Amino acid sequence: MRINALVIRILRQIIRDKRTMGLLIIAPILVLTMLHLVFNGDEYQPNVGLVDIPDSIINNMKLDEATVTEYEKEIDAKDALSNQEIDGYMRFDNQTPSIVLEGSDPSVNGATLKWLQTALKALQGNGASFELEVDYLHGSSEMGQFDYFGPVLLGFFIFFFVFLIAGVSFLRERTTGTLERLLSSPLRKWEIVIGYVIGFGIFTMIQATIIATYAIYVLGMLMEGAFGYVMLITLLLSLTALTLGILLSAFANNELQMIQFIPIIVIPQIFFSGLFNLETISEWLSWIGPITPLYYAADALRDVMVRGYGWDEIYLNLLALAGFSLLFMILNIIALRKYRKI
Repeated sequence: MRINALVIRILRQIIRDKRTMGLLIIAPILVLTMLHLVFNGDEYQPNVGLVDIPDSIINNMKLDEATVTEYEKEIDAKDALSNQEIDGYMRFDNQTPSIVLEGSDPSVNGATLKWLQTALKALQGNGASFELEVDYLHGSSEMGQFDYFGPVLLGFFIFFFVFLIAGVSFLRERTTGTLERLLSSPLRKWEIVIGYVIGFGIFTMIQATIIATYAIYVLGMLMEGAFGYVMLITLLLSLTALTLGILLSAFANNELQMIQFIPIIVIPQIFFSGLFNLETISEWLSWIGPITPLYYAADALRDVMVRGYGWDEIYLNLLALAGFSLLFMILNIIALRKYRKI
């Protein structure tokens, strides 16, 4: 009987906690649905450029299952490749085809090379024999999957742990009565928010620095650009995760409820951060990416670490991260006013 009473009490407690019920049922369904849409999306179709190739050759090539753009000058194809408008381009030098790939994504490189080889089969069937020469704008043939996915994973883990630590720590400030005493003091709401952001921010910045340094200099993650830019990106990403974690902690009553935000807020971001090719995801779902912080952080980290880009290419992503942080700070101030009695 005593065991039955305990079981009934636990079941009632779970049923009454709507957030726990949501975590147990809705969150797995949401994540599984996203996985289904990601892995069952369309196959990637390469974007290929053809530079000054005679019509007699183009007419004999198999050009299906790819987006083909013709260029008269190689410099135009190079600009398109640098701007990631195409995945690679092909030209003929002395009747020998040579290929230049963008190179930063091994899976895209493989798909592009496979398509080009298929497109040239028709010419080889006419008695021609080609030995493809492949050059890379970024990376090389030895570049591995970890080199490409590493920047995304680096950003995700920094975001995840900072979000979790900030949220739980701020929640304890509430539950122990510290925040309530601050709210009754002469301090203004924005001063409290700024103080917490700076206080927690110092620790999270140290954490982000250690993680980035370890990944690059100990694990040997590919690093083509300046390490200073990586630090700047990770620090802004940490600030975004910090302010978001503090914001959501205002709507949690205990650590379990804070953790329940992870499947809804944090995990979905990894699907739209570039870990999976966004061009193969369903169009009606792909709009989620640009409204998530990790989307911009991962793009900036990949630009610096894989492509070796600098400020001119990443500043828009940095502004987006700074904008997210500012937005979350403003919402934090509003939340403190709304939940003054917490």
